Amino acid sequence: MSAAAPEWETFRVDREGPVTVVTLDRPDRMNAINSVMMREFEAFWPAFDADPEQRVAVVTGAGDRAFCVGADVKEIAELGELPAAQQDPDVRVANRLTPHQNRVSKPTICAVNGLCAGGGLHFVVDCDVVIAADSAEFMDPHVSVGQVSALEPVMLARRMPLGAVLRMVLAGGSERLSATRAYALGLVSEVVPGVELPEAARRLAEAVAEGSPSAIARSRAAVWDSLERPLDDALQHAWELLRGQWAHPDFEEGPRAFAEKRSPRWTP
Repeated sequence: MSAAAPEWETFRVDREGPVTVVTLDRPDRMNAINSVMMREFEAFWPAFDADPEQRVAVVTGAGDRAFCVGADVKEIAELGELPAAQQDPDVRVANRLTPHQNRVSKPTICAVNGLCAGGGLHFVVDCDVVIAADSAEFMDPHVSVGQVSALEPVMLARRMPLGAVLRMVLAGGSERLSATRAYALGLVSEVVPGVELPEAARRLAEAVAEGSPSAIARSRAAVWDSLERPLDDALQHAWELLRGQWAHPDFEEGPRAFAEKRSPRWTP
């Protein structure tokens, strides 16, 4: 990996070819989300999305204990309230942490390397693909500490069975999903030994990066947008996205490269 970019305080950014690896880097706080991290991700994700050289992002955590344990309760205790930016009544203004919340059009992979709790689930439910170390665990302790579990389970219910989501939410800190259980429920697509997680994430990211950026962006849009539309509307929108690709150079370049037995030269 190349040297980490120095401009971010709460996470590291490493780039290798078309793959960007974002490592939450507050291991002393179990990579908890503070107001600085929120502000930094609000700036980072649009910049990543606009960079034509970067095609895929991997989000993971520093250290062995935790991927991310959610909000930094120490900061909240010191402030006596949530940071001002997070109190906005508009959910899309108050929450700008994840690629989905920042309307990123490029594929993202979440590599969970330890405990993922509370707000850390935002990264899990908002990335396109989730893989996990065999030691990873998932939990939602909100109700156990008098907080409402709201945004995370809304998205969780679109990725795993409702009963499993409600059990996780209502049991709070008493319920932990192991990596293998999360895999069985469909939340995680692959479980690997912890030492193999970075390499597994990199291999997957490189495989994704080989595809046409324009076709991938439209394919992602077809899937994600369908969650907010009735079936017929979703199919019509998907058809329009498909037809839109017909005018893109990659529509002809892909078949031509296949016929000529060479790697395609995608148009950014």
